[in-house]
Amino acid sequence: MSAEASIPTDTVVDGMATPPTAEKAAAAQAKPTHVRYLIVLMLFILTAVNYADRATLSIAGPAASKQLGLDAVAMGYVFSAFGWAYVLAQLPGGWLLDRFGSKTIYFFSLITWSIFTLLQGFVGFLGAGTAILTLFALRFMVGLTEAPSFPANSRIVSAWFPTAERGTASAVFNSAQYFATVIFAPLMAWITATYGWQYVFYVMGVLGIVLGFVWMKVLYSPKDHPLINKAELDHIEQGGGLVDMDNAKKAKAGGGPKLGYLKQLLSNRMLLGIYIGQYAITTLTYFFLTWFPVYLVQGRGMTILKAGLIASVPAIAGFIGGVLGGVISDWLIKKGYSLSVARKTPIVLGMLMSMSMIACNYVDAEWLVVAIMALAFFGKGVGALGWAVVADTSPKEIGGLSGGLFNTFGNTAGITTPIVIGYLVAGSGSFDGALIFVAANAAVAILSYLFIVGEIKRVELKTL
Repeated sequence: MSAEASIPTDTVVDGMATPPTAEKAAAAQAKPTHVRYLIVLMLFILTAVNYADRATLSIAGPAASKQLGLDAVAMGYVFSAFGWAYVLAQLPGGWLLDRFGSKTIYFFSLITWSIFTLLQGFVGFLGAGTAILTLFALRFMVGLTEAPSFPANSRIVSAWFPTAERGTASAVFNSAQYFATVIFAPLMAWITATYGWQYVFYVMGVLGIVLGFVWMKVLYSPKDHPLINKAELDHIEQGGGLVDMDNAKKAKAGGGPKLGYLKQLLSNRMLLGIYIGQYAITTLTYFFLTWFPVYLVQGRGMTILKAGLIASVPAIAGFIGGVLGGVISDWLIKKGYSLSVARKTPIVLGMLMSMSMIACNYVDAEWLVVAIMALAFFGKGVGALGWAVVADTSPKEIGGLSGGLFNTFGNTAGITTPIVIGYLVAGSGSFDGALIFVAANAAVAILSYLFIVGEIKRVELKTL
């Protein structure tokens, strides 16, 4: 046998050369890349900026209202603009995601909400009456254009992560809302004090625009990403990742998602239970975002400065709990527990911890109030697995529409919670009833997941 004959050569099958056996073995044994971690890091950063942009007016508001002569009623209307638009645009945003894909719609969403954020810095050049209308319109547009972001996050996690890692991935991007409070709130306060309130909007707007172009370089579908190898792709696909979710040809051939599918979603008992649970859990979120600092000042007699510092403690606890909840859920899956047990256990335990806030009605020490509220927000973080559940259950054809409907139910609490608590406080003169109301919503979430949701599994649509 010649020396040349002893060297492995390519085998020809149907006219195509295949690699030598040794090369095939080496490729099969290659360590998987971890591109999906880069993807979830990018989702974390964008979600933090998302929540920071929602909070810009909260930080700049006092100085802006003083300069523009806006009273509390006018500022209240301006604050409400975001919430109404955000809820109204969830379903259209989800439809666009399913029709055109996560990468494209997220890019345009990020760029446009950043432009509308930046433009708010220029209202200082307008008269008071015009400024109110302009601010309202710009805040409305921020809410409108931010609407696809969370459903997009859910779709991307569904595509990029196997089931056993999806809880942690969803918890990571969802926990960015707490991170935004801890990091961006002090930064924006410093910018306001140093350069003026307008520069908060300028800086955050420019930051978002820059991140939009970074996004286009980072995100691809799993099968198209230039950095992923076959080992990681196989790990994702074999573990339940929907790697074909954003296949452009399939989306085009199907003509986009059909809104008629909404009836199937709303008539599904499991999904309805999930939606009710999310509304109840989001009630806790909006209590901490809106009334908690007021509770510390009016209900506990703290100074505004002290309340501002103390309010960051539950946010940090919520961040830790949020990540931990996802880790626990995925650990349970890897230990062999069913998807239902793995997702419901952190939710139920987290909501039980959140109900501890009622104890604040019976204690006087400030440190104890802070400790109880930190425990409650930690529990809220642990139980905030709704987006992981959406990624697990959404029909693969309409992940965006399903996520939009889920987020519509959840963020309706952003409209109702501040109003209900306001009436409770005004009627009783204390926050005791308000804390009971919020804790009762945690109980509703528990009951919904235990008695309505049933088995957690992906929904199969009936053809229309």
